[in-house]
Amino acid sequence: NIYMKLLNIQKEIPDILLDIRYCTTYNFIGEIIDGYIDPVALGTKELVKQLKVINSKARQMGYRLKIWDAYRPQSALDHFMTWKDTEDDKMKSIFYPKYSKKYLFENDFIIEKSAHTRGSTVDLTLVDEKTGQELDMGSYFDYFGDISSPLHKDGLTTIQIQNRMTLRHLMLDNGFIPLESEWWHYTLKDEPYPDTYFNVEVKSDGN
Repeated sequence: NIYMKLLNIQKEIPDILLDIRYCTTYNFIGEIIDGYIDPVALGTKELVKQLKVINSKARQMGYRLKIWDAYRPQSALDHFMTWKDTEDDKMKSIFYPKYSKKYLFENDFIIEKSAHTRGSTVDLTLVDEKTGQELDMGSYFDYFGDISSPLHKDGLTTIQIQNRMTLRHLMLDNGFIPLESEWWHYTLKDEPYPDTYFNVEVKSDGN
């Protein structure tokens, strides 16, 4: 059973924060994405093990982890692909103001197969424990543009660059590899299912 392989991350790490955007209408499409039933984050046990280590280190530094997305079913990617061929661009001004929808697909901002679907990738950020505010990273989750590249510096403040590096070092020093177009996206280096794209719903039952 696939649910034996995917754990509910917040059940395993209760102090982790969640903001599962694809289970809301606040995302680049502007509707709940296919396959997202409950606002939970699922992942492999190997992913959870490393996130526990990172969470503990982040807490010692005065931060908490906040997850926007973890395991993403193939049905969600199929939803993205279906959206590509529609006229709908109601969220353009927020998430992709500089580009056409077509450009997003032609330049692999959105792809047909995602590391997320293998269960060992996470989109996350850091929250300041004292203020409860997300650290200022200079761009926000799923903003399509050069500024979202983790090593981008133009137009960013020293604090924003430092905040990105704090997250990056936490992840890279503890078993993850980055995506060089999205500062929030990390994949477990030794992921257990490197060739398997799962397609079960994101829901809290059975995890």
